[in-house]
Amino acid sequence: MKPMRILTWMILAVTSVFTFSSCDDDEYVYYYAPIPNALVTVKPVDSGFYLQLDDSTTLHPCNVSASPFGDKEVRALLSYTCLGPSAEEGATDRSFDVNINWIDSILTKDAVPYPADGDLEQYGDDAIEIVRDWVNIAEDGYLTLRFRTRWGAGGVTHFVNLLTGVNPDDPYEVEFKHNAYGDINGVLGDALVAFKLSDLPDTGGKTVKLTLKYKSYSGEKSIQFDYCSRKSTATGQMERAAYSTRVK
Repeated sequence: MKPMRILTWMILAVTSVFTFSSCDDDEYVYYYAPIPNALVTVKPVDSGFYLQLDDSTTLHPCNVSASPFGDKEVRALLSYTCLGPSAEEGATDRSFDVNINWIDSILTKDAVPYPADGDLEQYGDDAIEIVRDWVNIAEDGYLTLRFRTRWGAGGVTHFVNLLTGVNPDDPYEVEFKHNAYGDINGVLGDALVAFKLSDLPDTGGKTVKLTLKYKSYSGEKSIQFDYCSRKSTATGQMERAAYSTRVK
């Protein structure tokens, strides 16, 4: 697996004021600094690509013709300027034209079925914490998470996975697994990862509870998310997260 490159963001003072673009307002706030104001799914199509903002909203880039990530569908942090309702043919009232100011992918990977032989050794059993942040969300067929763990100075790449099929009585129970390969004594740092949930049963348009289990530094924990199987058209705007990480 290709490791995610290290990303280090400076944390702004608590007195700083952030202005985010919004496609729901009559007047659009233009924001040009390279600070992400959205979390999106980048979706390549024959004509180029578009960005999924939430289950009903799509963004159509006007200043970039080809996806910087090639033909890969990935979750990404985005700084964008909303230009107004989309002029794309067949656009809905939830489609908007945008300019991309800055975009960068986050680690995006498939969830893993629980191994038939029950051997979890490769997935590890090292602790993490799920950071309280709205970016922790299940939408557009992905579970996106901000997590915190310890990172040493030796450059060890950590291995993170999401296991499905962990509970025969609840197909919507999943488990976060972390293998730090012994790199457990460094400083605390945060990372973002998105897991594709295509192996889960279709919810048939209904919203169900998705239960995430994980090992924290204080023991076993779980969090529930509202989850609906991927629709034809996902994500929202995020507060700035500061993190530095090495994960695969």
